[in-house]
Amino acid sequence: MTGEKGDIRRLLDEAPMARPQIAAIILCVLLNALDGFDVLAISFASPGIAAEWRVDRAALGLVLSMELIGMAAGSVLLGGLADRMGRRPTILLCLVIMAGGMLAATQAFSIFSLSAIRLATGLGIGGMLASTNAMVAELSNARSRSLAVAVMAAGYPIGAIAGGSIASLILVSGEWRDVFLFGAIMTGFFLPLAYMLLPESIGFLLQRRPEGALGRVNALLVRYRHQPVSALPPPDGIAPRASVAALFAPGLARVTILLTAAYFAHIMTFYFILKWVPKIVVDMGYAASAAGGVLVWANVGGLAGAMLLSLLSWRISIRALVIAAMLASTVMVTIFGQGQSSLSGLAGVAAAAGFFTNAGVVGLYAIIAQSFPTSVRGGGTGVVIGLGRGGAALGPIIAGFLFSLNFGLPIVALAMALGSLTAAGALLLLRPVQS
Repeated sequence: MTGEKGDIRRLLDEAPMARPQIAAIILCVLLNALDGFDVLAISFASPGIAAEWRVDRAALGLVLSMELIGMAAGSVLLGGLADRMGRRPTILLCLVIMAGGMLAATQAFSIFSLSAIRLATGLGIGGMLASTNAMVAELSNARSRSLAVAVMAAGYPIGAIAGGSIASLILVSGEWRDVFLFGAIMTGFFLPLAYMLLPESIGFLLQRRPEGALGRVNALLVRYRHQPVSALPPPDGIAPRASVAALFAPGLARVTILLTAAYFAHIMTFYFILKWVPKIVVDMGYAASAAGGVLVWANVGGLAGAMLLSLLSWRISIRALVIAAMLASTVMVTIFGQGQSSLSGLAGVAAAAGFFTNAGVVGLYAIIAQSFPTSVRGGGTGVVIGLGRGGAALGPIIAGFLFSLNFGLPIVALAMALGSLTAAGALLLLRPVQS
């Protein structure tokens, strides 16, 4: 038997991952895929919404940002809850919020009601990302941690691709509300799966020590094919308490601020592509179903970028990879703004822009997971993502405002591309993080 908590963590870091660990990580990938579709559902539906309620671009930009504002609040509030209550119950709570919000969107009767519903739905989406990021980091061994977190983040474009393809088919014969109904059904499907298959993180149990922690840790150790322990020592006295203040205390403040700045700036560029592609394509004279297809290609590129970065992270510093991706993102989003003469050309450029913007995002998640200790990992991830989501919310609003001032797509795209360049600068100031 192993009786030291440090030995347990060392064992989990050094041993090959058992099937239940791998299965739980795969489930987190699928949950993030669900997040990807839930976030982009409003993008697929936006042409139909604009046509039915006759809203202009500025008003539509506000609606497109509502769930992003909710995601910011959800990342901070529910990310912190994951550090206090547990990763697993927080994930289940987020699923309930997301399912209810998607279903409620089918009953929206105005821009105001839809905005309020998407704001509430965003709480669950934001909390989900913070919780699964922490969960995957703690389920993985040391060798696979960066890869596992990056693959988990790659679930986002997987959901957008699969869900977007279905949404495009739905919009051929259906209406925009059907997109949300499909999302509600899929989210409800994952609730029992997560309840049955998702374990609590051993790292959380060792750190927070809830009632019955010894029995729960031993049950998981046996499930992972390790020997049980006879006793658990007290939690580390030097570990920071789960609070927002701890993230801005000496030792963590620099990391928190720089990661938040990088996420804020880059995600603004990322969501400009994801949120405005359908409307831009429709304004060029194409059908809403064709616009959804271009957005799918942007996410195909995003998936390819995420997977390539994940594989390269085994050999190359994750920080160097992310900085390179952000610099390339600046270039490709600017090129996207120059427009193309055909739908296939536009889809190709959107795919290239998605490749580099999403590679930067998934790499950031891996850096975030490495940068915070277990006791504040959920809260740290939540604060960085939550505050950073301000950039996600601002991106569509700023783009809509610039469009309303009659700036053309080239100028708007160039302005939005500068977010990735700013993020690369912030990461250059970040000290290298140990894997």
